[in-house]
Amino acid sequence: MGDTGSATWGVMRPSPDRAMHAVASREMRTRPPILVITVVALLALTACDDRSPDQLLQDALRAHREGRIGDALGMYREVLAEQPRNEYAWYNLGLIHQTRGQDDVAETEYRRALEIDPAFVQALFNLGVLLGARGDTDGAIAQYREVIRVQPEHAAAHLNLGFALLETGDLEAGQAALERAVELDPALASRIPEGTLASPGPPADDGKAPASP
Repeated sequence: MGDTGSATWGVMRPSPDRAMHAVASREMRTRPPILVITVVALLALTACDDRSPDQLLQDALRAHREGRIGDALGMYREVLAEQPRNEYAWYNLGLIHQTRGQDDVAETEYRRALEIDPAFVQALFNLGVLLGARGDTDGAIAQYREVIRVQPEHAAAHLNLGFALLETGDLEAGQAALERAVELDPALASRIPEGTLASPGPPADDGKAPASP
């Protein structure tokens, strides 16, 4: 996936261009994800009539994956007209608007998804990225800590938490979080500027690597 531009440190964030989309069910949200951007829909669908909300969600996912974003937006909204508490549709709308730079809209949509499912890891993580980019470091820290509470081995959340803590001046906690991120996923060492860690891992790049494994 492509770089988003001028990233802060090696923070992992949604990408506005060549996003790789994956399908995830509720069960998959318990596994450590390796991508920041995940278009989320149900894998197992019950039998349904043509263009039922479940089928619309699948059609929206297909359009989203194929880059037909206008079609996807319309279908996600149709799903919500029938199922206002469909957290997957809210999340995917938030993802589209975040990657378009419409952060206020995306924040509202992520928060709607989290009202329905407070443990929705992808929404928690992307909301943290959004708040951090806006300069709300404390808000971002709270989101990353909630991700880690729900999914303790979420390496990217430890990484972003570490950078956010360093921004606040909490060097000890920030380094500890970064070290934990690298412990969980050694490939993340390339996102950490050389000399940041007390016990550095493999040589780091400039911290602007794209958010992909």
